[in-house]
Amino acid sequence: ARERKAVFQSILGISWFWLLGSVYLAQIPVLVPERLAGGPSVVTLVLVSFTVAIGVGSLLCERLSRRRVEIGLVPVGAVGVSVFGIDLHFAIAAVESAPVGTEALRDAFAFLGAEGAARLLIDLCLMGVFAGLFVVPLQANIQARTPPDKRARVIAANNVLNAVFMVGGAGVAIAWLALGGTLPTLLLALAFANIAVSVYIFRQVPEFTMRFLVWLVSHSVYRVRHRGLGNIPERGAAVIVCNHVSYADAPVLAGAVRRPIRFVMYKPIYDIPVLNFIFRTGRAIPILGEREDPAVLEAAFEAIREGLAAGDLLCIFPEGKLTPDGELGPFRKGIERILAESAVPVVPMALRGLWGSIYSRQGAGAFKKLPRQIGRRIDVVAAAPVHPRDATADGLRVRVLELRGDAA
Repeated sequence: ARERKAVFQSILGISWFWLLGSVYLAQIPVLVPERLAGGPSVVTLVLVSFTVAIGVGSLLCERLSRRRVEIGLVPVGAVGVSVFGIDLHFAIAAVESAPVGTEALRDAFAFLGAEGAARLLIDLCLMGVFAGLFVVPLQANIQARTPPDKRARVIAANNVLNAVFMVGGAGVAIAWLALGGTLPTLLLALAFANIAVSVYIFRQVPEFTMRFLVWLVSHSVYRVRHRGLGNIPERGAAVIVCNHVSYADAPVLAGAVRRPIRFVMYKPIYDIPVLNFIFRTGRAIPILGEREDPAVLEAAFEAIREGLAAGDLLCIFPEGKLTPDGELGPFRKGIERILAESAVPVVPMALRGLWGSIYSRQGAGAFKKLPRQIGRRIDVVAAAPVHPRDATADGLRVRVLELRGDAA
């Protein structure tokens, strides 16, 4: 399990989820009568709200990730669990006490009518939803990143560590309460601990944060439709060629394609703040023209050769620059050199609808129009792979132009 850092950190994240969940589920039956004056039906109501919400979050994760392993949702889930976990501490204190002179514990209906009960249930439900967003991509990531011949052992290691963390959670709760701590402060401490654990995992594997930024850029403004993405090989070396419309092209493609993509991109774009973190973490390859810096150019081609020899999926924008007018420019001959040195399939792709968006040159400075751009429909389209012996710069340009159509 430790052979792949992203896999092992995913296991630690899942185990931490089970630690949190086990403490909450174990302490709710004690918390409800002691702090909320609730009877057995209130315990059931709280447990059902929390556990069903985790299922809802898991289903929501599938919808948001669009049937791919989207580890960019993990930071979203981690933040949500901590935010609503912290608010839960104050929500517990805000629940209206049972009426004076009432000896019996409240049933579910009486509890729902109490002031502050709705806030508490909302916090628990949202914690559950974000917990689903946190744990499901981690589970999928383990299976996707582990070779089939080792997958059973890695899943077994995950189960063992899950159990160890759950026992550890019980030990923490016992020690906390034995030292005079209260249940609400225990839950508050776990919410803050979740922040520390999440920061540790994201620092160890920057790809989680990178994927979150990719997901944010590609979903913040656009509604993305996919067509023909099954043409992209599931494994093995290949090169994607695509039109270059906006500064968001790489994040949009990375968010659409199931496999990790290494982008070959113009160095000034590679150096853009924030995006540079995404590109570096995704092992993008910066490139410059021969007249600008021959050394950078040759280093880029060397990195391309090594990447394709290792079975990577690369993407290049053969125009060599952003379109200044929305039209598809001529394709440079660099793609032919790449294929001459590494005979791999070429997948023509096209981006539609990005011209005029805030990330394109026509849309630059149009952030004041952002509200009208939210929900903008764009398309990511792929064609069948072209054999390297049949691929030329001009021929690939014609194919991309056909895919793009009139929607630049």
